[in-house]
Amino acid sequence: MKHIHILGICGTFMGGIAAIAKQLGFRVSGCDANVYPPMSTQLAHLGIEVKQGYLPEHLAYGEQDEPDLVIIGNALSRGNAVVEFILERGINYTSGPQWLLENVLKDRWVLAVSGTHGKTTTSSMLTWILEYAQLAPGFLVGGVLQNFNASARLGQSPFFVIEADEYDTAFFDKRAKFVHYRPRTLVINNLEFDHADIYDDLSAIQRQFHHLIRMVPSNGLILYPQDEAAITETLAQGCWTPIETSTGFNIQGQGWSAEKLTADGRRFNVYFKGKLQGMVDWSLLGDFNIDNALMAIAAARHAGVPSYIAIEALAEFVNTKRRLELRGEIAKIRVYDDFAHHPTAIAKTLAGLRAHVDDKTLYPEQQRIIAVLEPRSNTMKSGVHKETLAPALQQADSVFIYQGEAVKWSVNALVKSCKAPCVVLKNIEELVKQVADIAQANDHILIMSNGGFSGVHNKLLAALAKKQAN
Repeated sequence: MKHIHILGICGTFMGGIAAIAKQLGFRVSGCDANVYPPMSTQLAHLGIEVKQGYLPEHLAYGEQDEPDLVIIGNALSRGNAVVEFILERGINYTSGPQWLLENVLKDRWVLAVSGTHGKTTTSSMLTWILEYAQLAPGFLVGGVLQNFNASARLGQSPFFVIEADEYDTAFFDKRAKFVHYRPRTLVINNLEFDHADIYDDLSAIQRQFHHLIRMVPSNGLILYPQDEAAITETLAQGCWTPIETSTGFNIQGQGWSAEKLTADGRRFNVYFKGKLQGMVDWSLLGDFNIDNALMAIAAARHAGVPSYIAIEALAEFVNTKRRLELRGEIAKIRVYDDFAHHPTAIAKTLAGLRAHVDDKTLYPEQQRIIAVLEPRSNTMKSGVHKETLAPALQQADSVFIYQGEAVKWSVNALVKSCKAPCVVLKNIEELVKQVADIAQANDHILIMSNGGFSGVHNKLLAALAKKQAN
């Protein structure tokens, strides 16, 4: 039994690698700078030994028990003590994406979901559709799939769904992670500038996407929304694969389209080339989730799942955690959690929630949306999107922004630009207090961050409960 040690094992991607390696029969151990639930709990349940910190002694077991291979996550770089130890000692190492290709993906029908937004949700939908169709897919997704209560598994069929991220692979491989996946079915949800810590501009990201497009075989399929200029430009660099497009809400188009039956997107008809395929009736909100669903239905159809089966499956789909997830309700005040990392995603999430709360058949009384944002992604912290952040928040009735120490620009500039009253705070406890103070019945508090946000969700629910008790 070969021994694999994973550096950065508590990340969703690397934790997924660990789970799959364990299912393949490898002995797996790992370490991370931060070891905490839920990933630490999942790994412990799998019998995977995890140690705190990146320390050379985690690998210095003696020659007989030294790992046969170390998988190094992209959070580690030269100068890290354990990385230097690996290089000096000549221990065999690789990246997570490369290991996945060599040990899992090279013999599978890979369905890859890429794009700036919606990767996790669309991947989750697609995986569930294939499962519902009894195809037992493997998957590796950047979130906990609630229909499976897992983020990864090996699967029992040729099909493997993967969230295809354009972030770089490792300190020794600066290509995008997704070039290792070699998909037969490729979804490109959208394409905008992001990851400013890795890429200089949009064209640099397009170059990586074109590397991926070059790998899709001529018997494969590329799916994308036809009105995305950045994707069209990328495909114009060369495409050797059949394509299908989404035409959004243009049901007369020659691609996949939808007709909303409720303003918030909870029910909609699905069309392909103008022909009705069926009606989706589910719990998700927003036009962006309709877009995600069309891509998932189309990708599943390429794998042999009829559209009506995919539509049936979506009625039972439970969205991934942290995607407009209701965390609690106290005194008719609802608190949501959303994984927000880009102004476009923020705007789409707020628009979906606004359409939902403005539905008088559901909420006869006036409803307010309070947006609470932590600009935490590397791109947001650098200030690249500061000009588009205020417009993205315009559907909120009130805005609170947390300026953490890592934010490199003055968020106070947003106060004048925001359509709604905006407050910038540098203290979590004060943030919780002020939000709880203004909250009232029929409020919807949307908390947005791509990190843990110092546990603000539970702190706010506790503060609201205390306020109610008094």
